[in-house]
Amino acid sequence: MALPTHGRVVLETTAGDIEIELWSKETPKACRNFITLALEGYYDGVIFHRIVPGFLVQTGDKTGTGAGGESIYGEPFEDEIHPRLRFAHRGLVAMANNGTKNSNDSQFVITLDRADELHGKHTLFGRCVGDTVYNVIKIGEMETDKNERPLYPPKIRRVRVVDNPFDDIVPRITAEEKRAQQRAREQAQREREEEQKRRGAKKNVKLLSFDDDPGEEPAVPIKKKAVVRPDLVDPAPVAPIPDFVTQPEKPAKAPKAKEDEAKRPSEEPKTKKRDKEKDKAEDIASIRAKHAAEQSASQSARAAEIARMEADIAKLSKKREGYDSDDEPAKKKQKRSYLSEELAKYAKGRGVHKKGKRRDESDVLAALDSFRGKLQGAMAVDDDEGERGANAAAGTDFMEEGETRPAGEEPGVEVDDDTDFLGHELRFPKDNAEEVGKAERDYEVIDPRARGAQARAEEKERKARSMKGRGGGGGRRR
Repeated sequence: MALPTHGRVVLETTAGDIEIELWSKETPKACRNFITLALEGYYDGVIFHRIVPGFLVQTGDKTGTGAGGESIYGEPFEDEIHPRLRFAHRGLVAMANNGTKNSNDSQFVITLDRADELHGKHTLFGRCVGDTVYNVIKIGEMETDKNERPLYPPKIRRVRVVDNPFDDIVPRITAEEKRAQQRAREQAQREREEEQKRRGAKKNVKLLSFDDDPGEEPAVPIKKKAVVRPDLVDPAPVAPIPDFVTQPEKPAKAPKAKEDEAKRPSEEPKTKKRDKEKDKAEDIASIRAKHAAEQSASQSARAAEIARMEADIAKLSKKREGYDSDDEPAKKKQKRSYLSEELAKYAKGRGVHKKGKRRDESDVLAALDSFRGKLQGAMAVDDDEGERGANAAAGTDFMEEGETRPAGEEPGVEVDDDTDFLGHELRFPKDNAEEVGKAERDYEVIDPRARGAQARAEEKERKARSMKGRGGGGGRRR
């Protein structure tokens, strides 16, 4: 049976609320530290910096690195291991340490499953209650990197203390006061920026600003004019001014060869430039032509594909409507019934051997007619039995139809022409009294219920006899 809890807090996270009940009597130091930090707003905006799927999630570090954290005692406090508090299921809240004993600060973990390896090493001080444990599971299923850090870490927005078991806690600063100070600092910063905009001063982003003190104004650089004494400055050398008015003297005309040699260096860069521009224009033209050819080819291929698909669709629609072919669209197929199709199959396959050859069925039909005649004449044969006896007494035997043989003549070869079976009839008795009587004689039917009833009746009769015998012998001494 779990120990009773005293104290309750609610973590409002980006993944949903997490409601935690505290074992404040069993672990007073850890619970006092947790509640005080919650009242001071220490956990507001803190992320879950570590997620181990199927094991635990960790938070409580204000720096978000996993190496920070501080306690209300000014130093790490000792562990509080209780023998009846064990990591037996998910949703248990415990203090996190740096791997050594008695090194607890502000970080804590929430388990995602049974964790027996944490028992005796970490202080277990709370548990998640209600459906809020599913929000913890949701955090444990988030995507992480190879260092167990979530790619999109969830955050604790704020912590609400629903039930405070410690009445003597006096927070150094409450969460509301902390938020009010933050709002005041932001408002002061906005006012300073607006004042700078009104003054026209350009904000210098290269300077360090310390906004912890709202009353301190940031330093604004002041531009000062340099003091210059022109009489003390050495005069700079004056550069000669070129004469653009007077034309320079033209040199004497050189021979044609020298003139060509003089013109060649100046014309060579121009020709090279023209060649480059021409090559560039040719490259652009070829690229454009190639692109246009590719586009036309793709468009033609797409048009051909569309035409082929339209032809297929038209063919399928014509087949669905009942047309035989594209050349004869006016003549539709007549729908035949299922019975007519089956009869046509039977008529087509009648008289066909396994090899697919037809045979003449006239002899089979003749044999069937002959057998039908014999069946019809079976009753006549039964009626003539008396006549056969009379003829035998007169000294004659029946041969074939209408022919007789003298009694003294020996018969010929015996022919199997027994047709008595044709006149046999299948008859059933009107009742099964004979079979029932035979079954009663040969078999014994045992009913367990009847035997049980008979045994109870015999036991009842025996008890009645014994009671009767006692009643008759009472009152006498032996």
